[in-house]
Amino acid sequence: MKKAALTVLLTLASTLCFSFQPDTLSVSTEPVQKSAKYPNISYQKASRYAIPVALVGYGFTSLNKGMAWRTDKELNHELMEEIPGFATNFDDKLQYAPVAMVYTLEAIGIKGKNNLFDRTALYLISNSLMGLTVNFLKEHTSKLRPSGDDRRSFPSGHTATAFVAAEFMRQEFKDKSPVYGYVSYSLAGATGALRMMNNKHWFSDVLAGAGVGIASTKLTYLAYPWIKKKIIKKNLNIIAVPLIQKKITGFSAIAWL
Repeated sequence: MKKAALTVLLTLASTLCFSFQPDTLSVSTEPVQKSAKYPNISYQKASRYAIPVALVGYGFTSLNKGMAWRTDKELNHELMEEIPGFATNFDDKLQYAPVAMVYTLEAIGIKGKNNLFDRTALYLISNSLMGLTVNFLKEHTSKLRPSGDDRRSFPSGHTATAFVAAEFMRQEFKDKSPVYGYVSYSLAGATGALRMMNNKHWFSDVLAGAGVGIASTKLTYLAYPWIKKKIIKKNLNIIAVPLIQKKITGFSAIAWL
């Protein structure tokens, strides 16, 4: 197998492993050990953020031109050598595939964990948190893209968007079957692989984007009960549908009291 193809497959395989993470909001029947100094801290819950934190941390190590940076250069060289001239805009649409599937499943009668209002609020908050984080990092790291187009390479926004949606889908349907998580993470991993194949991002950018996306959704699901009680307060009615046109991909929503 060619090295470029192997790289892409390894990227996808690694993202599949993430969907086996313990559920952020699950309740364990076993007693949780607490620190005597900080009795309210659950180290069991904190450990569930280890993977996204590790992914973002690895991405940051590429900024100091060390081993991660050399790995980026080698993988990019292999990809560009074995698939020269590769170009597609399919990743622009694929990044939204998991969230589109969530609403499609609802439309055909497969119910997720939350009602339409809460589900939509959770996704919008997760996506907003991710967007703020990604844009902040892009502005302050100024990492050059492999294509040389600009200095907004770190982290990959497409990958972060895809993993927000992937973890969103996993959270909504994890009680029905782990298959939903496998599918959503596969789609997100494919988005990251395409960003590399399009010469738009380094490997470390994609891993960091995945970490930001996963963490944004996990944190939102953790904080949402408080957000709903203290900030949202009122129940709104929301209709949200996927919007896919020639140059526009996203969602159209209408809300009322």
